[in-house]
Amino acid sequence: MLPHDMSGYQNLDYFDVRENSFSGPFPTSLFKIPSLDFVLLGSNLFKGPMDFGNASSTSRLYYLSLSYNQFNGPIPESTCEFPHLGDLDLKYNNFIGSIPRCISKLDRLIDIDFSNNKLEGEVPGCLRRLTSVRLSHNSFSSFGKSWEVLNDEFTLMWILDLNSNSFRGELPIWICKISLLLLLDFSNNSFNCSIPTCLKNCRHLKALILRNNSLSGTLPEIFVNATLLLSLDVSGNQLEGKFPKSLVSCESLEYLNVEGNRIKDKFPYWLTSLPRLSVLSLRSNQFYGPLYHLNESIGFQSLRVIDISLNDFSGTLPPFYFQNWRKMINASVGEDNIFEPYMDIPLDLLSYSNSMEMVQKGTNRKFERIRRDFRAIDFSRNRFCGEIPGSIGLLKELRLLNLSGNTFTSGIPQSLANLTKLEGLDLSQNQLSGQIPRDLGSLSFLSTMNFSHNNLEGSVPRGTQFQSQNCSSFMDNPKLYGLEEICGKIHVPNQAPQESEELSETEEQEINWIAAAIAYGPGLFCGLVIGHIFVTHNYEWFMEKCYCYKA
Repeated sequence: MLPHDMSGYQNLDYFDVRENSFSGPFPTSLFKIPSLDFVLLGSNLFKGPMDFGNASSTSRLYYLSLSYNQFNGPIPESTCEFPHLGDLDLKYNNFIGSIPRCISKLDRLIDIDFSNNKLEGEVPGCLRRLTSVRLSHNSFSSFGKSWEVLNDEFTLMWILDLNSNSFRGELPIWICKISLLLLLDFSNNSFNCSIPTCLKNCRHLKALILRNNSLSGTLPEIFVNATLLLSLDVSGNQLEGKFPKSLVSCESLEYLNVEGNRIKDKFPYWLTSLPRLSVLSLRSNQFYGPLYHLNESIGFQSLRVIDISLNDFSGTLPPFYFQNWRKMINASVGEDNIFEPYMDIPLDLLSYSNSMEMVQKGTNRKFERIRRDFRAIDFSRNRFCGEIPGSIGLLKELRLLNLSGNTFTSGIPQSLANLTKLEGLDLSQNQLSGQIPRDLGSLSFLSTMNFSHNNLEGSVPRGTQFQSQNCSSFMDNPKLYGLEEICGKIHVPNQAPQESEELSETEEQEINWIAAAIAYGPGLFCGLVIGHIFVTHNYEWFMEKCYCYKA
């Protein structure tokens, strides 16, 4: 515990005991010291209500941080008795009730962080003049009327974070007047209706986060001047229509997530021109058609994570498809800095953590932060066909690969054995044939494999990597054997006894003629159709429809 009476330290101006194990009630006596400028009590075990008692009437207190403790009760009116207070950090406590109205008296206040408490009610309009307002993970449900008074004060705000509260109704139009806004996070609320097109006026935005609401309509063409935008997340809404082509202007964009909407469009090839795009999630929408066209670039320069699962993409992928995916082929020296291991968005003195959901090793997992060294590809649950491109083996930084739920054919590429950092591989529910490459057993990080529901054959390779898998990882491959050590003793049902009498030669000839007639008609028709396609130069149409014919 701190000393019971600290008021005697009359010349103390900086008090920092962060990240210790101090406990006990609020240190009221500390605030009787008039010379204090900074008080940092964060990340301790203090508890009970916040009580300033008879604080010094001449206090110079500018910075107060009580974050990551167990303080509770309401925020007292006495908080407003510090006229020089500029930064108030109360995040990660158990404060209840509303924000005291008297906070409007703090003329020098520029930054508050009350996130992760149990506060509720109205967001006072006096906060509109602050530079940074962070109130996420509370139960706020409305805005004071003063927020609608649009004037030059709005230009001071850089950060407005109201993530995970109880707001409903339309997105407020007054946000478009905050012209210097860097971060707008309204995620995890119940906002509905459409995204206002006036957001195009917020030209300084670096992060626009609207995920997990009930927004409808289209994602509007509001990005023509958004050259500073680093992160856009509108996942988990009800957006539909076309994908906005104005995003091609976002040359700084690093993170793009539209997962879980109803967007219906072809693959946005022009995204490959964005030089810094690192994370792309189009998962669970209604995108359709091929990923590849002869006249389109496929060289994502900076892509680390791509998830396009649960759509209606189709067609084949050429053998060279992955050969220009540079950040998955080779990580730059010094890129995965141990001091900056996450792909966070810098916001001047602060940073914002991107998050996403993705299937990892068969389980849907939420990544609260995305590591710089993480590489993943998820093309599952689409209609891709043909062979898996051999160039997949160039992606030596890849950690997760999921191609399940398609109609890929032919064998498993031997080049997969080059992926020495691979941790999870899912090729299930395709039409793959041939043997499982034995060299996959040499991938020491590969802890999860799934080859089920294919046409694989031969013996399952021996070795620790294979023997440690679940039996279900190999099921429904009728010609696959050698599973005794993985699945235990496998019961093979007795075959039905052969018929004692064979078909007569006449009957056999009749069946052969019938079979030939059945095969001849469709074969002739398919030959004429395919010939017409190639003669009329409709090869791309043919590839898109993916009528993968195997003789």
